[in-house]
Amino acid sequence: MTATSAVEEPFLSLYDSFVKADSLAVLNAQITACRLCPRLVRHREEVGQIKRRAYREETYWSKPVSGFGDAAARLLIIGLAPGAHGANRTGRVFTGDSSGDYLYRALFETGFASQATSTSAGDGLILTDAYIACPVRCVPPDNKPLPEEVGTCRPYLVRELALLKRVEVVVARGGIALNAYLALLQDAGVIGSKAAFLFGHGRMFETHAGGPRVVCSYHPSQQNTSTKRLTAEMLREIFARVRQMFAKTERPFGGL
Repeated sequence: MTATSAVEEPFLSLYDSFVKADSLAVLNAQITACRLCPRLVRHREEVGQIKRRAYREETYWSKPVSGFGDAAARLLIIGLAPGAHGANRTGRVFTGDSSGDYLYRALFETGFASQATSTSAGDGLILTDAYIACPVRCVPPDNKPLPEEVGTCRPYLVRELALLKRVEVVVARGGIALNAYLALLQDAGVIGSKAAFLFGHGRMFETHAGGPRVVCSYHPSQQNTSTKRLTAEMLREIFARVRQMFAKTERPFGGL
């Protein structure tokens, strides 16, 4: 059994229609149509009705937010969930808020993004060799998804990982992102325990033979950036390291 099929197998019977998506385009259409979590559906739509004053004249996306980027990416960036007035407004992950400002500037400076800004889904931004996904696709109240909501979203990330066949490095943006990725590996039987892989900014792991290397980074939330727990230079260094890893490695493309 391959690593890919091992990760998919736990969900085949329960989420058959999800995991059989044969392209990112099909999967993304399934994601944006999802209404499986009533609490999240209510909240994302309520945010889009109340709005923030600065965006009163805009129509919010207020639907699940799919992944975004290069289908042939070697770098997979895992975040947490859409921002209330960022991705939940614009419909594209890490777009339209300060978190996205930090992320895409760092990706631009290290050659993964075509521009340093991300203001709307139609702003022309293109990612090269990078793909961004979140373990939770709808904005959660107080940025705190429930464990069962993370579990309901999990098959989407499983299938993304199966379709992104060239991934060599996973950048986990925060402890929740790391835990979400490790949970997939644990469910698939690829790793026995998550305890050996403790989150810390800049930490790097080899979780299993032939799998992508994992690099940890603080999430560029407003709290982290305003307190200087994460600076623009710290974030740029994460992706500069990934760029160096790609330049040095000759290992074959890894699966899950």
